[in-house]
Amino acid sequence: MTFSILARDEGTGALGGAAATGSLCVGGWVLRGDSRAGMSASQGAAPSTLWGEEVLARMAGGAGAVDAVAAVTGPDRGRDWRQLAALDRAGGTSAFTGARNTPWHGSLAEDGVVVSGNLLTGPEVLTAMLAGFGRATGTFTERLIAALVAAEAAGGDSRGLQSAALLVVADDSAPLTLRIDWSEDPVAALSALYDRTRASPYAEWFPTVPTRADPERGHG
Repeated sequence: MTFSILARDEGTGALGGAAATGSLCVGGWVLRGDSRAGMSASQGAAPSTLWGEEVLARMAGGAGAVDAVAAVTGPDRGRDWRQLAALDRAGGTSAFTGARNTPWHGSLAEDGVVVSGNLLTGPEVLTAMLAGFGRATGTFTERLIAALVAAEAAGGDSRGLQSAALLVVADDSAPLTLRIDWSEDPVAALSALYDRTRASPYAEWFPTVPTRADPERGHG
């Protein structure tokens, strides 16, 4: 039902994720992130938002992505209908795909990046997604969006798309959370929304708000 990417920006240490799906409100369902812990993407035929939150909590407590995913997915009797990907603060990755998710389903990973999906047109969707992120230029956020574009062009969700979302977290920046909860062309709408964040007045305001590195930041 969904394809997603989680990645770490080697240059800045920022962590980010992006996702798109053939149903509504993918951002609220799938993506979770905390610069102190990592990123998660919880999706599937019967997705568990609890999985996404619990894996972050375990990584915040010091577990790496592999151990956190194993601890969260193992005890769940409904795990065969779910899918989970995780990225820890150091760039470690892990993914789980339950066998009863609708084909095609699976995941791929490289250093500091993991892509996963289910109800896809085929494995080429994830291959294209990973390659699209790797060859993209521009900002970290633009590269995440480029990964969605590449996945959609390769076939994407076999039903088409209705929603798309992006989340980027960092210690020295406020979270960037962008959601297209419904659109006939959600990936393009997400890209257009990101462009608006780069324009005045939002672009001037965004750097003035508090961050983990500077919790007392303001206009003054």
